[in-house]
Parts: sequence; structure tokens; C-alpha cells
Amino acid sequence: MSKRAFALVAHPDDIEFTMAGTLILLGRAGYELHYMTVASGCCGSMETDTATTAATRRAEAQAAAASIQAIYHESLADDLEIFYDRPTLRRMASIMREVAPEILLVQSPQDYMEDHMVASRLAVTAAFTRCIPNYPVDPPRGAVEQDVTVYHAQPHGNVGPLCEPIVPHIYIDITSVIDDKSNMLAQHASQKKWLDETQGMDSYLRTMRDMSRSMGQMSGRCEYAEGWRRHLHFGFCDEDADPLCAALADLVYRQD
Repeated sequence: MSKRAFALVAHPDDIEFTMAGTLILLGRAGYELHYMTVASGCCGSMETDTATTAATRRAEAQAAAASIQAIYHESLADDLEIFYDRPTLRRMASIMREVAPEILLVQSPQDYMEDHMVASRLAVTAAFTRCIPNYPVDPPRGAVEQDVTVYHAQPHGNVGPLCEPIVPHIYIDITSVIDDKSNMLAQHASQKKWLDETQGMDSYLRTMRDMSRSMGQMSGRCEYAEGWRRHLHFGFCDEDADPLCAALADLVYRQD
């Protein structure tokens, strides 16, 4: 089975802000890349209706995935309607069995937005069910034996919803691919005005670089970085499994 890395997040552009550098580096290390946003992005505009906005953001996400030769997977819900429920979990679990990733990149279980946290929970449970033949998935697919190691990206601002600091276990040096990461985010052109107006991100490309630079400074070792925490191994992989660090060994810095 070929090595696969699956980036699975809530919204279009979430991958680009927090984990695209790592995903690009995994592609260069020989991994087959998979890209999915659980929500359609339909609320990401102050000017166009939900259907138009969702279509625009789907096209932008597809372009971002294509820019790094990643396989794009369709969304399952609308914005602010990512729920930890049976239908959504069964659909996501089916996709997880189809992809059978060795590395699963997901959002932080502590973040400022409920969609982010629920998407993370769904992804983790879907990965857990991958090898359980009695768990029904939609559409039906057989269980897979592929071990998967789950890694959580940093939340926005490096804090949880109660302002608690979130410190990564490891830092990945993404300095060599920061321009490629910026190019991926630039595919989401519809978001410039939206993010400026609703979340105070004065030029979303600059904000992304500032976030990546802040991670580099936290590492104390590089200019730009992405931070990661490895999920507990029970039910997913061997205790010492760490394929992300193995694949990108020369670019990994551990938290002191």
C-alpha cells in the first residue's frame, strides 16, 4: 500500500492556514496527498448567496489541492452545521477507509470555533473505526488494517477557547515551502474581504505568514514553522509510531 497523508479540516482555507506546509513537504517525501474540508464554506461571504459562495469556495479548494497534486474529497455539510452525529460520522468513516492514510492531519481539539473542534473529533473517531468491521459506514466499505497516526495542528492564536495556551509537541520547518503555502492560500481569493471584515485579518496572506513566522520563533530554530501534537496511539497505531517525524526528520524540532 502506498504511503498516504490525509489533511481533513472544517473549512476551505483551514488547511492552508495551519498545515499546508507540512502537507507539501510530505508530498515531496513521496506521500500521496488527500485534501478534504468537512464544510462547504457557504457562509464565507457578505455579498453572495449560500449556493454561489459554496460553489466559489469549492472551486478554490479544488484549485488549492490541485496545486500540490492532492486528491480532493467533497464536503459533507454546510458551515456552522458540522455536527457530531451518526450520519456524518458514517460518511466520514467510509472516506477514511477509502483513503486508508498512514498520516492523518487534523485540527486542534481545542480551538476558537466549534466547527474546527467537531471536525477534529469526527476525523479522530472515523480513523478509530477504520478497522472495525461491525461499524456500518456510508457508503459501505470493508474495514482496513492500515495503522494511522493522528496529528493535531495548532489552533488559531495558539490558544484554546478559554484562552489556555496550546503548546505543540513538535515544530516542522516549512521555510523552504512558505511560498508554495502562500500560493495555496491565494487560491482562496474570495476570502480576502471576508476575513478582513469579519475576523480582522488584514490581508490573509500576510496573516498566514505572520502565524507561520510566530511558530518559527516559538521553535527557536527556523524562520517559518507549523506546530503539531501527536494524538494518543491507542486504537490507531503502535506506541512508538511517528511517521510524520520519520518522513521529515531533518525538518523536525521538538519542544524543549
